[in-house]
Amino acid sequence: MNLRRFYVISQIEYCHNFIFRQNFPIRKLFQRSCELGLFTLTANKVSNMFGARISKGFKGKLQVVLERLDQAHHTLRGYFKNSFVKQYEKFRTSFRMEICTNNTPDLRVRKSLVNLPLVRQRSIEILDRFAGLQANALNVHFDFPLFQRLALPLTHRNTRIAGIKIHDTRMIRLMETIMHAGTCLGGWSSALLHKNIVAAYELPAYTINQLRYDLRKMQAHGLVERDGKHYSYRLTEKGVKVAAMFVLFHKRLCGPLANSLFHHRPDRLHLIDSTLEKAYHRADDSIEQIVELLAA
Repeated sequence: MNLRRFYVISQIEYCHNFIFRQNFPIRKLFQRSCELGLFTLTANKVSNMFGARISKGFKGKLQVVLERLDQAHHTLRGYFKNSFVKQYEKFRTSFRMEICTNNTPDLRVRKSLVNLPLVRQRSIEILDRFAGLQANALNVHFDFPLFQRLALPLTHRNTRIAGIKIHDTRMIRLMETIMHAGTCLGGWSSALLHKNIVAAYELPAYTINQLRYDLRKMQAHGLVERDGKHYSYRLTEKGVKVAAMFVLFHKRLCGPLANSLFHHRPDRLHLIDSTLEKAYHRADDSIEQIVELLAA
């Protein structure tokens, strides 16, 4: 009897793991990349990832799908014949890209076990091309709930402190005043801040105790800090960005755009020669286009 045995590769998987320090950016990046991946990963790009051409004699799968494994986790898959690449979130701090094949000839490699190093090399090349395509999808803006986080109350030194809301006009006035740090290089004292706010906005009923309460809220959220041991306050690095976002969003961005969309839209026939006003009109047109695309 001529007995012999040999080993072949039936199914093989290979992956790259991108490890993050915290869970925050992974979910947002993955959601955004899935949205764009469904549109950008065309059949030609999937075939190019696997290093093959699409011909009339092509047999097997060639598609990109988004699968939901459970209520919160999704997997983006790109199928090519009997193989596929996929990306998904793993263990909250890992972002995984993986290739799985049930037929190694899809990778232009024979099934013999001696070709295992070649399978590994081909898998690395395919994942590198996949990562290169997805890098464009990951290099995008994604949602950060800044206003939602600041609106939540905090517990500071056993004291519950209220959040900072975007529609709080009193906080907007305080931020707008404290942003002008050129006149007070050593920080703003409570008395000087109160005097400037009352004079600028004509608020005789605004008391200094209300100002101190607002400063305590900003300090609990890390927006202001004291100048050493002096009772004077200045914006932190985070506070400068947040104050600019609150003031500009409330007075210069959201307010004018909301008025033009819901109440009164200026006539283009009498458009003044202003760069800012032209930018408002372009923003109005862009919002209208977004609404039309979402409605479609």
